[in-house]
Amino acid sequence: MDLKKYLQEKEDIVNKALDTLLPKEDEFPQRLHKAMRYSIFAGGKRIRPILVIAAAEVFGKTAANVINIACAIELIHTYSLIHDDLPAIDNDDLRRGLPTNHKVFGEAIALLAGDALLTKAFQIMSQPSAVSGQQSALILKSIHEIAKAAGSTGMVGGQVVDIESEGKEVAFPVLEYIHIHKTGELILASVRAGAILAGAENKELETITRYGEAIGLAFQIADDIIDVEGNKEDVGKNIGGDAKKGKVTYPSILGVDESRKRARELVDMAITALKDFDRKAEPLREIARYIVERKK
Repeated sequence: MDLKKYLQEKEDIVNKALDTLLPKEDEFPQRLHKAMRYSIFAGGKRIRPILVIAAAEVFGKTAANVINIACAIELIHTYSLIHDDLPAIDNDDLRRGLPTNHKVFGEAIALLAGDALLTKAFQIMSQPSAVSGQQSALILKSIHEIAKAAGSTGMVGGQVVDIESEGKEVAFPVLEYIHIHKTGELILASVRAGAILAGAENKELETITRYGEAIGLAFQIADDIIDVEGNKEDVGKNIGGDAKKGKVTYPSILGVDESRKRARELVDMAITALKDFDRKAEPLREIARYIVERKK
């Protein structure tokens, strides 16, 4: 399949939906809404929402509620980036090739823009027009998955341990905890939510879960490698930040070559997990390969 074409088609669908779902820049309070839209439309691969759609397609479903959940996950992801970039956390001044949100709008508005994106995500997922009939239970289950993945035992928990581990020697299980939770949980929730919305049976959901766990960890390992070997122009942010901050990463513990090997092993595991699915799962297989081959 033509993965580039597939990703572009789904990205266009997601971007169009995001434009419709978010408040317009001229809606009061304008500065807040400009800040929200600034970070959402600053670029990005839209991998998480595309994974929601691709997972749902495996089971033959691409209804409006799938798109809503996909967009909501992108809002949650973007909120986390805005907050990560703040001086209190990573203090970054470049994201997706543009000045970070707080550099443009100030720290207070950036903080509140992140808050607004997070809460808007749950408003979108739970809007009554999409929550009706038999789908209600599936949407509620998906919201629960996403909330858990984004919270203190998921993404936020991983971010906290990441911060607390800076400049320290930590055991390998701590590194795995950081990567699985900081990045992997929301990616896993993306594929699980798509499958749940499409009515996947328990055994099918277990298969999708194995896939999501593997690509979630592979994605963060690839990010670690890019921070060592990438270039600022391709990545759209400053390179080498992990080492400067003393962050614990796969390359810092295992080295780049061993990290790359581990990422490829995880991709192989992800693809193997989908062996019983037909060609409808081909986008998921190709996305897994793309995750470790990308340059940004």
